[in-house]
Amino acid sequence: MNKISLGAIFAALISAMPLALAGHHEASMHHDHATTFNYAEINQLGEPATVIEVKEGTSRPLEIGEIRVKVLAAPIHPSNLLAISGNYLTTPVLPSIPGSEGVGQVVELSSEVTHLTKGQLVLLAGMGTWSEEIVAPAAMVIPLPDLGKPSAELIEQLSMSTINPLTALLMLNSYVDLKEGDWIVQSASNSAVGGYLIQLAKQRGIKTVNVVRREGLAEDLMAKGADAVLIDGPDLAQQIASATNNAPVVLAIDAVGGDTFSRLAESLGNGGTLVTYGVLSGKFPTLNLGTVLRNDIRVQSFWLTRWFGAATMADRQAAFGQIIPLIASGALKANIDSRFSVAQIKEAATRAGQRARNGKVLIVPHAH
Repeated sequence: MNKISLGAIFAALISAMPLALAGHHEASMHHDHATTFNYAEINQLGEPATVIEVKEGTSRPLEIGEIRVKVLAAPIHPSNLLAISGNYLTTPVLPSIPGSEGVGQVVELSSEVTHLTKGQLVLLAGMGTWSEEIVAPAAMVIPLPDLGKPSAELIEQLSMSTINPLTALLMLNSYVDLKEGDWIVQSASNSAVGGYLIQLAKQRGIKTVNVVRREGLAEDLMAKGADAVLIDGPDLAQQIASATNNAPVVLAIDAVGGDTFSRLAESLGNGGTLVTYGVLSGKFPTLNLGTVLRNDIRVQSFWLTRWFGAATMADRQAAFGQIIPLIASGALKANIDSRFSVAQIKEAATRAGQRARNGKVLIVPHAH
Protein backbone atom coordinates (compact mmCIF):
# COMPACT_ATOMS: atom_id res chain seq x y z
CA MET A 1 0.00 0.00 0.00
CA ASN A 2 1.37 3.41 -0.94
CA LYS A 3 1.62 5.38 2.27
CA ILE A 4 2.07 8.81 0.69
CA SER A 5 -0.69 8.54 -1.88
CA LEU A 6 -3.14 7.18 0.69
CA GLY A 7 -2.31 10.07 2.99
CA ALA A 8 -2.89 12.47 0.13
CA ILE A 9 -6.31 10.98 -0.52
CA PHE A 10 -7.28 11.56 3.08
CA ALA A 11 -5.86 15.07 3.13
CA ALA A 12 -7.68 16.17 0.03
CA LEU A 13 -11.04 14.80 1.04
CA ILE A 14 -11.15 15.39 4.75
CA SER A 15 -10.13 19.05 4.46
CA ALA A 16 -13.66 20.08 3.56
CA MET A 17 -15.43 17.63 5.82
CA PRO A 18 -17.77 19.10 8.45
CA LEU A 19 -17.20 17.76 11.96
CA ALA A 20 -20.77 18.21 13.17
CA LEU A 21 -23.11 15.25 12.95
CA ALA A 22 -25.08 15.33 9.74
CA GLY A 23 -28.69 14.23 9.57
CA HIS A 24 -30.30 12.17 6.86
CA HIS A 25 -32.52 13.88 4.33
CA GLU A 26 -36.23 13.41 4.82
CA ALA A 27 -37.19 10.16 3.16
CA SER A 28 -38.94 10.47 -0.19
CA MET A 29 -41.96 8.32 -1.01
CA HIS A 30 -41.59 8.93 -4.78
CA HIS A 31 -38.73 6.52 -5.39
CA ASP A 32 -39.98 3.79 -7.72
CA HIS A 33 -37.79 1.14 -6.13
CA ALA A 34 -37.76 2.45 -2.60
CA THR A 35 -36.55 0.17 0.13
CA THR A 36 -36.63 0.70 3.86
CA PHE A 37 -33.75 0.76 6.32
CA ASN A 38 -33.27 1.20 10.05
CA TYR A 39 -31.44 4.09 11.66
CA ALA A 40 -30.99 5.43 15.17
CA GLU A 41 -32.23 8.88 16.13
CA ILE A 42 -32.41 11.11 19.19
CA ASN A 43 -35.03 13.83 19.61
CA GLN A 44 -34.03 14.83 23.12
CA LEU A 45 -30.92 14.72 25.26
CA GLY A 46 -30.72 12.25 28.11
CA GLU A 47 -29.68 8.75 29.12
CA PRO A 48 -28.60 7.17 25.79
CA ALA A 49 -30.42 3.85 26.23
CA THR A 50 -33.59 5.78 27.00
CA VAL A 51 -33.59 8.54 24.38
CA ILE A 52 -32.20 6.68 21.36
CA GLU A 53 -34.98 5.45 19.08
CA VAL A 54 -34.93 3.03 16.16
CA LYS A 55 -36.57 4.61 13.13
CA GLU A 56 -37.43 3.22 9.71
CA GLY A 57 -36.41 5.32 6.74
CA THR A 58 -37.27 4.97 3.08
CA SER A 59 -34.54 5.14 0.45
CA ARG A 60 -34.88 8.18 -1.78
CA PRO A 61 -33.52 8.97 -5.25
CA LEU A 62 -30.05 10.43 -5.36
CA GLU A 63 -29.55 14.09 -6.10
CA ILE A 64 -26.69 15.64 -8.05
CA GLY A 65 -23.30 14.62 -6.66
CA GLU A 66 -24.68 12.17 -4.10
CA ILE A 67 -23.94 8.53 -3.35
CA ARG A 68 -25.73 5.80 -1.45
CA VAL A 69 -23.61 3.89 1.05
CA LYS A 70 -24.39 0.65 2.85
CA VAL A 71 -22.93 1.03 6.35
CA LEU A 72 -20.81 -2.00 7.23
CA ALA A 73 -19.60 -1.09 10.72
CA ALA A 74 -19.65 1.90 13.07
CA PRO A 75 -18.29 2.19 16.61
CA ILE A 76 -19.87 3.64 19.75
CA HIS A 77 -17.44 6.03 21.42
CA PRO A 78 -17.69 7.53 24.93
CA SER A 79 -17.93 10.93 23.24
CA ASN A 80 -21.06 9.75 21.39
CA LEU A 81 -22.74 8.79 24.66
CA LEU A 82 -21.67 12.05 26.30
CA ALA A 83 -23.09 14.06 23.40
CA ILE A 84 -26.41 12.19 23.57
CA SER A 85 -26.65 12.85 27.30
CA GLY A 86 -25.82 16.54 26.82
CA ASN A 87 -22.47 16.33 28.60
CA TYR A 88 -20.05 16.78 25.71
CA LEU A 89 -18.17 19.83 24.46
CA THR A 90 -20.63 20.21 21.60
CA THR A 91 -24.39 19.61 21.63
CA PRO A 92 -26.09 17.81 18.72
CA VAL A 93 -28.75 19.65 16.77
CA LEU A 94 -31.98 17.72 17.24
CA PRO A 95 -33.25 15.53 15.77
CA SER A 96 -29.89 13.86 15.28
CA ILE A 97 -28.59 10.54 14.02
CA PRO A 98 -25.68 9.62 16.30
CA GLY A 99 -22.39 8.09 15.26
CA SER A 100 -19.21 9.91 14.32
CA GLU A 101 -17.33 7.45 12.11
CA GLY A 102 -17.60 4.14 10.30
CA VAL A 103 -16.91 2.28 7.10
CA GLY A 104 -19.33 1.57 4.28
CA GLN A 105 -19.65 0.31 0.73
CA VAL A 106 -20.87 2.42 -2.18
CA VAL A 107 -24.00 0.83 -3.63
CA GLU A 108 -25.22 3.62 -5.91
CA LEU A 109 -23.76 6.78 -7.43
CA SER A 110 -25.28 9.74 -9.22
CA SER A 111 -23.97 10.12 -12.77
CA GLU A 112 -21.82 13.13 -11.87
CA VAL A 113 -19.65 11.16 -9.44
CA THR A 114 -16.60 9.82 -11.26
CA HIS A 115 -13.95 9.38 -8.55
CA LEU A 116 -15.81 6.53 -6.82
CA THR A 117 -17.05 3.19 -8.09
CA LYS A 118 -19.89 0.92 -7.10
CA GLY A 119 -18.69 -1.58 -4.51
CA GLN A 120 -15.84 0.63 -3.29
CA LEU A 121 -15.19 0.87 0.45
CA VAL A 122 -15.26 4.35 1.96
CA LEU A 123 -14.66 5.79 5.41
CA LEU A 124 -17.49 7.79 6.93
CA ALA A 125 -16.67 10.68 9.25
CA GLY A 126 -18.58 13.71 10.41
CA MET A 127 -21.99 12.18 9.67
CA GLY A 128 -24.52 10.09 11.60
CA THR A 129 -23.29 6.54 11.07
CA TRP A 130 -25.64 4.50 13.28
CA SER A 131 -27.72 3.61 10.27
CA GLU A 132 -28.02 0.82 7.74
CA GLU A 133 -27.85 3.30 4.86
CA ILE A 134 -26.46 6.78 4.32
CA VAL A 135 -27.08 9.13 1.39
CA ALA A 136 -24.52 11.92 1.28
CA PRO A 137 -22.52 14.11 -1.09
CA ALA A 138 -19.70 12.07 -2.59
CA ALA A 139 -17.19 14.66 -1.32
CA MET A 140 -18.17 13.80 2.26
CA VAL A 141 -16.73 10.28 2.23
CA ILE A 142 -13.11 9.16 2.21
CA PRO A 143 -12.37 6.53 -0.45
CA LEU A 144 -10.20 3.58 0.47
CA PRO A 145 -7.83 2.04 -2.07
CA ASP A 146 -8.50 -1.42 -3.45
CA LEU A 147 -8.01 -3.82 -0.54
CA GLY A 148 -8.98 -6.92 -2.49
CA LYS A 149 -11.53 -8.86 -0.48
CA PRO A 150 -11.06 -7.45 3.02
CA SER A 151 -11.98 -9.68 5.92
CA ALA A 152 -14.79 -8.81 8.29
CA GLU A 153 -12.10 -8.16 10.91
CA LEU A 154 -10.32 -5.61 8.71
CA ILE A 155 -13.60 -3.87 7.89
CA GLU A 156 -14.35 -3.56 11.60
CA GLN A 157 -10.88 -2.18 12.31
CA LEU A 158 -11.18 0.35 9.48
CA SER A 159 -14.50 1.55 10.93
CA MET A 160 -12.56 2.89 13.93
CA SER A 161 -9.68 4.50 12.06
CA THR A 162 -10.50 8.21 12.00
CA ILE A 163 -10.84 9.12 15.69
CA ASN A 164 -9.10 7.00 18.33
CA PRO A 165 -5.87 6.02 16.53
CA LEU A 166 -5.46 9.56 15.26
CA THR A 167 -5.96 10.86 18.80
CA ALA A 168 -3.27 8.50 20.12
CA LEU A 169 -0.82 9.42 17.37
CA LEU A 170 -1.27 13.16 17.80
CA MET A 171 -0.91 13.07 21.58
CA LEU A 172 2.34 11.15 21.18
CA ASN A 173 3.66 13.57 18.58
CA SER A 174 2.37 17.01 19.53
CA TYR A 175 3.66 17.89 23.00
CA VAL A 176 7.03 16.27 23.71
CA ASP A 177 9.90 15.32 21.40
CA LEU A 178 9.86 11.70 22.48
CA LYS A 179 12.94 9.59 21.90
CA GLU A 180 13.58 5.87 22.00
CA GLY A 181 13.82 4.73 25.61
CA ASP A 182 11.73 7.61 27.04
CA TRP A 183 9.08 6.73 29.63
CA ILE A 184 5.47 7.90 29.36
CA VAL A 185 2.44 7.09 31.49
CA GLN A 186 -1.25 7.00 30.59
CA SER A 187 -4.54 6.37 32.37
CA ALA A 188 -7.53 4.54 30.86
CA SER A 189 -4.97 2.28 29.21
CA ASN A 190 -7.56 -0.38 28.37
CA SER A 191 -9.54 2.11 26.27
CA ALA A 192 -9.26 2.08 22.48
CA VAL A 193 -7.07 5.19 22.54
CA GLY A 194 -4.94 3.56 25.23
CA GLY A 195 -4.45 0.42 23.19
CA TYR A 196 -3.47 2.36 20.08
CA LEU A 197 -1.06 4.49 22.12
CA ILE A 198 0.69 1.41 23.52
CA GLN A 199 1.14 -0.06 20.03
CA LEU A 200 2.37 3.20 18.48
CA ALA A 201 4.80 3.81 21.34
CA LYS A 202 6.14 0.25 21.12
CA GLN A 203 6.88 0.70 17.42
CA ARG A 204 9.05 3.71 18.31
CA GLY A 205 10.80 2.13 21.30
CA ILE A 206 9.01 4.41 23.77
CA LYS A 207 8.30 2.77 27.13
CA THR A 208 4.81 2.94 28.60
CA VAL A 209 3.41 2.70 32.10
CA ASN A 210 -0.27 1.90 31.75
CA VAL A 211 -2.73 2.73 34.51
CA VAL A 212 -6.10 0.97 34.77
CA ARG A 213 -8.90 1.00 37.33
CA ARG A 214 -9.57 -2.72 37.70
CA GLU A 215 -7.82 -6.08 37.78
CA GLY A 216 -7.62 -8.55 34.93
CA LEU A 217 -6.34 -6.26 32.15
CA ALA A 218 -2.57 -6.66 32.37
CA GLU A 219 -2.23 -9.69 30.08
CA ASP A 220 -3.99 -8.02 27.15
CA LEU A 221 -2.07 -4.76 27.53
CA MET A 222 1.28 -6.51 27.84
CA ALA A 223 0.48 -8.42 24.65
CA LYS A 224 0.01 -5.06 22.91
CA GLY A 225 3.47 -3.96 24.04
CA ALA A 226 2.97 -2.34 27.45
CA ASP A 227 6.06 -2.19 29.67
CA ALA A 228 4.12 -1.95 32.93
CA VAL A 229 0.46 -2.13 33.99
CA LEU A 230 -0.61 -0.62 37.31
CA ILE A 231 -3.86 -0.29 39.24
CA ASP A 232 -4.79 3.30 40.08
CA GLY A 233 -4.72 4.25 43.74
CA PRO A 234 -3.40 6.81 46.25
CA ASP A 235 0.14 5.42 45.89
CA LEU A 236 0.15 5.61 42.08
CA ALA A 237 3.14 7.98 41.85
CA GLN A 238 5.18 5.58 43.99
CA GLN A 239 4.08 2.62 41.87
CA ILE A 240 5.16 4.45 38.72
CA ALA A 241 8.54 5.35 40.18
CA SER A 242 9.10 1.69 41.05
CA ALA A 243 8.00 0.50 37.59
CA THR A 244 10.41 2.88 35.84
CA ASN A 245 13.24 2.30 38.32
CA ASN A 246 13.01 6.03 39.07
CA ALA A 247 13.65 7.05 35.47
CA PRO A 248 12.05 10.41 34.66
CA VAL A 249 8.59 10.25 33.10
CA VAL A 250 8.44 12.91 30.39
CA LEU A 251 4.79 12.69 29.32
CA ALA A 252 1.56 11.75 31.11
CA ILE A 253 -1.75 11.35 29.26
CA ASP A 254 -5.02 11.32 31.19
CA ALA A 255 -8.59 10.48 30.20
CA VAL A 256 -9.96 9.84 33.69
CA GLY A 257 -9.79 13.15 35.56
CA GLY A 258 -10.46 13.45 39.27
CA ASP A 259 -7.59 12.42 41.56
CA THR A 260 -5.97 10.36 38.81
CA PHE A 261 -5.00 13.59 37.08
CA SER A 262 -3.07 14.88 40.10
CA ARG A 263 -1.44 11.47 40.69
CA LEU A 264 -0.11 11.47 37.14
CA ALA A 265 1.22 15.00 37.65
CA GLU A 266 3.09 13.79 40.73
CA SER A 267 4.68 11.00 38.70
CA LEU A 268 6.24 13.33 36.13
CA GLY A 269 9.90 14.26 36.09
CA ASN A 270 11.09 17.84 36.10
CA GLY A 271 9.74 19.73 33.10
CA GLY A 272 7.28 16.95 32.26
CA THR A 273 4.04 17.45 30.36
CA LEU A 274 0.54 16.35 31.40
CA VAL A 275 -2.12 16.10 28.68
CA THR A 276 -5.82 15.70 29.40
CA TYR A 277 -8.31 14.47 26.81
CA GLY A 278 -11.27 13.20 28.82
CA VAL A 279 -12.97 12.73 32.19
CA LEU A 280 -14.16 9.13 32.24
CA SER A 281 -14.57 9.29 36.01
CA GLY A 282 -17.16 12.05 35.59
CA LYS A 283 -15.08 14.18 37.97
CA PHE A 284 -13.15 17.30 37.01
CA PRO A 285 -9.38 16.91 37.32
CA THR A 286 -7.78 17.89 40.59
CA LEU A 287 -4.28 19.33 40.58
CA ASN A 288 -1.80 20.30 43.28
CA LEU A 289 -0.33 23.59 42.09
CA GLY A 290 2.64 22.98 44.35
CA THR A 291 3.53 19.97 42.22
CA VAL A 292 3.22 22.05 39.06
CA LEU A 293 5.45 24.83 40.39
CA ARG A 294 7.99 22.58 42.07
CA ASN A 295 8.53 20.33 39.05
CA ASP A 296 7.80 22.85 36.27
CA ILE A 297 4.92 20.73 34.94
CA ARG A 298 3.20 21.80 31.74
CA VAL A 299 -0.52 21.09 31.54
CA GLN A 300 -2.06 20.73 28.08
CA SER A 301 -5.37 19.56 26.61
CA PHE A 302 -6.24 17.67 23.45
CA TRP A 303 -9.50 17.64 21.49
CA LEU A 304 -9.53 16.10 18.02
CA THR A 305 -12.20 18.49 16.73
CA ARG A 306 -9.96 21.43 17.62
CA TRP A 307 -7.04 19.78 15.85
CA PHE A 308 -9.08 19.31 12.66
CA GLY A 309 -10.06 22.96 12.80
CA ALA A 310 -6.43 24.11 12.88
CA ALA A 311 -4.63 21.39 10.92
CA THR A 312 -3.23 22.14 7.49
CA MET A 313 -3.60 19.73 4.60
CA ALA A 314 0.01 18.68 5.16
CA ASP A 315 -0.78 17.94 8.81
CA ARG A 316 -3.71 15.73 7.85
CA GLN A 317 -1.76 14.00 5.11
CA ALA A 318 1.04 13.16 7.52
CA ALA A 319 -1.31 11.85 10.22
CA PHE A 320 -3.56 9.73 8.03
CA GLY A 321 -0.58 8.60 5.96
CA GLN A 322 0.79 6.94 9.10
CA ILE A 323 -2.42 5.56 10.60
CA ILE A 324 -4.36 3.97 7.75
CA PRO A 325 -1.55 1.76 6.36
CA LEU A 326 -0.85 0.46 9.89
CA ILE A 327 -4.50 -0.52 10.33
CA ALA A 328 -4.79 -1.98 6.84
CA SER A 329 -1.66 -4.10 7.40
CA GLY A 330 -2.86 -5.35 10.80
CA ALA A 331 -0.02 -3.62 12.68
CA LEU A 332 -2.50 -1.47 14.63
CA LYS A 333 -5.64 -2.97 16.15
CA ALA A 334 -8.34 -2.24 18.70
CA ASN A 335 -10.19 -4.78 20.83
CA ILE A 336 -13.83 -5.37 20.00
CA ASP A 337 -16.17 -6.20 22.86
CA SER A 338 -19.43 -6.91 21.06
CA ARG A 339 -21.48 -6.30 17.95
CA PHE A 340 -25.10 -5.19 17.61
CA SER A 341 -27.48 -4.37 14.78
CA VAL A 342 -29.11 -0.95 14.46
CA ALA A 343 -32.34 -2.49 15.76
CA GLN A 344 -30.42 -3.37 18.95
CA ILE A 345 -29.12 0.15 19.49
CA LYS A 346 -30.50 0.47 23.03
CA GLU A 347 -28.72 -2.70 24.11
CA ALA A 348 -25.59 -1.53 22.31
CA ALA A 349 -25.60 1.85 24.07
CA THR A 350 -26.11 0.17 27.43
CA ARG A 351 -23.17 -2.16 26.83
CA ALA A 352 -20.96 0.68 25.59
CA GLY A 353 -21.63 2.60 28.80
CA GLN A 354 -20.50 -0.25 31.05
CA ARG A 355 -17.01 -0.20 32.53
CA ALA A 356 -16.55 -3.97 32.78
CA ARG A 357 -15.81 -4.60 29.13
CA ASN A 358 -12.59 -4.91 27.17
CA GLY A 359 -13.06 -3.43 23.75
CA LYS A 360 -15.22 -1.29 21.53
CA VAL A 361 -18.93 -1.87 20.94
CA LEU A 362 -19.71 -1.87 17.23
CA ILE A 363 -22.87 -1.34 15.24
CA VAL A 364 -22.70 -3.90 12.42
CA PRO A 365 -25.91 -3.27 10.48
CA HIS A 366 -25.68 -6.05 7.90
CA ALA A 367 -24.05 -8.87 9.86
CA HIS A 368 -25.66 -12.28 9.45
